[in-house]
Amino acid sequence: MAHAAYATNDGVSLCYEREGPHDAETVVFVEGLAYGRWMWRWQRDPLSEMYDTIVVDNRGTGDSDAPPGPYSVETMAADLDAVLEHAGVESAHVVGASMGGMIALQYALDYDRAESLALFCTSLGGEEAVPTPPETQAQMFDVPEELDEREAIRYKMAPAMTEEFAASNDDLLAQIVDWRLDSDADEDARTAQATAVATFDVSDRLTELTLPTLVLHGTADRVLPIENGERLAARLPNTTFERVDGGSHLFFVERADSVTARLREFLDGH
Repeated sequence: MAHAAYATNDGVSLCYEREGPHDAETVVFVEGLAYGRWMWRWQRDPLSEMYDTIVVDNRGTGDSDAPPGPYSVETMAADLDAVLEHAGVESAHVVGASMGGMIALQYALDYDRAESLALFCTSLGGEEAVPTPPETQAQMFDVPEELDEREAIRYKMAPAMTEEFAASNDDLLAQIVDWRLDSDADEDARTAQATAVATFDVSDRLTELTLPTLVLHGTADRVLPIENGERLAARLPNTTFERVDGGSHLFFVERADSVTARLREFLDGH
């Protein structure tokens, strides 16, 4: 059964949840921009049967502290190391999506606990990155004033999902809205995290990362276009790159079973 614990980095309290056998290999999951621990439930729950799993609330999110921004990806990578140090973990497979993938990359560059990386819908940052399209940015950050809180969350989240999935999973989306209301970053923390994403750039250091890496990216990603995954994988020396045909930014939610099976296969092999 999962239980929450708290680590501290430079006075900031960081909440994490741990589940699975502690004598097994550790898999740590890192969330995307503003998202709480709920984001990884589709992968964490089944993997906890065989792995020691840890899910972290990034600073500004969920039960972690939300100090004034701006934040940096380097700082959030240091937060991740503080969590693993507190948990007594010497090495871990690091799984990240979107901003979480950026944190995972930075973590593997700056610290020595990462055993492998699994990066979903992730960018390398810098001038080589393909930016989020303007229409997507507008929908994610400029919400019509007439929308209530629940409608605003759905509005902001729409570009991250396929229209087909949203249309056929209304009950699930209502549950996700509940989770987001309960644990997602508020506007100040969301802006602080967004600054970290905007200033992230490890494009000139990727050749340093020789650990096994799995890069998955949806071909229909409207938040971080597929070219980001292609360019990231091309620069990493020990990478398996796979396109998820028709996959959205949240392909690991929409296609949870197949993605979890692929992730388990990768983890079991490393």
